[in-house]
Amino acid sequence: MNFSFRQIRYFIAATESGQLSRAAIELNVSQSAVTTAIRQLEDALGITLFSRSSSGVTLTPEGQAFLRHARDIMATVEQAKQVKRNSEGEITGTIRIATTYTVAGYFLMPLLARFQRLYPDVEVELMEDVRSGVEASVLKNFVDIGIATTQDSHTTPRLSGIVRKTLHRSERRLWVAPNHPLLLLDEIGFREVASAPYIALTIDGAWEYAESYWDKSPFIPNVIFKTNSVEAIRTMVGNGMGVSILSDMIYRPWSLEGQRIETVDIAGDVPTVNVDILYHSDKEISPAARAFITFLQRSGHSS
Repeated sequence: MNFSFRQIRYFIAATESGQLSRAAIELNVSQSAVTTAIRQLEDALGITLFSRSSSGVTLTPEGQAFLRHARDIMATVEQAKQVKRNSEGEITGTIRIATTYTVAGYFLMPLLARFQRLYPDVEVELMEDVRSGVEASVLKNFVDIGIATTQDSHTTPRLSGIVRKTLHRSERRLWVAPNHPLLLLDEIGFREVASAPYIALTIDGAWEYAESYWDKSPFIPNVIFKTNSVEAIRTMVGNGMGVSILSDMIYRPWSLEGQRIETVDIAGDVPTVNVDILYHSDKEISPAARAFITFLQRSGHSS
């Protein structure tokens, strides 16, 4: 099994963008170069990483599993490079970070742990808040950096005074039990989802985001339960009590009770969940905060 860092980097870019053409633009290479690199990577691994359609590419279950390894590989490479950079100029100071529940629980902590190993003299102060609270803390200079979930950029209002950069885009898919009748269908759209009991996540504005794309369809979800708890949804879905459309970022294949959870692509316009880094447009960024922003963008999550 032989593959290159370039192939992994192209794979991550395609995952984040959802389109090979967009990934090629971001990488400043030809689309054929991206296509070839991913095909070579699939051949080397002996698996299919993407499901391809006219609208773009989505990860297969094997692709989702490999993505975690790919990011770990790129993060390790970045750490090795960072050791040399750190030796050339010590960075100290304190970074104040405000983040949301979902980001803290499912995205930030492994990255923060690696950052602190690279920069042991940088102190990090964390606070958790809702998205609007994170934005307010950035605007009022209570924190240096905010990290929050948003919906795909065309539906996200831009606040004056805040610079927003997307670090990660996470596809939404339907969560179902392995024996759910919907899995027998060739295609699942909003009509089919609306026919099943639906469990709605409310934390971090998740339901408000969900309502925005449901409102664009002629169908209404049969909501039987709204909850802030991702684990409650996992348990209910795993036991066949309902379905839910949620992001890959918070997906885990098993509930706490050991019930299997499957994910299925949705036929329809379902925006990605984005993880954005926020900072004040008029405030000078400290070297420590700048190092953290750069680290996040180089850790295989940038888009």
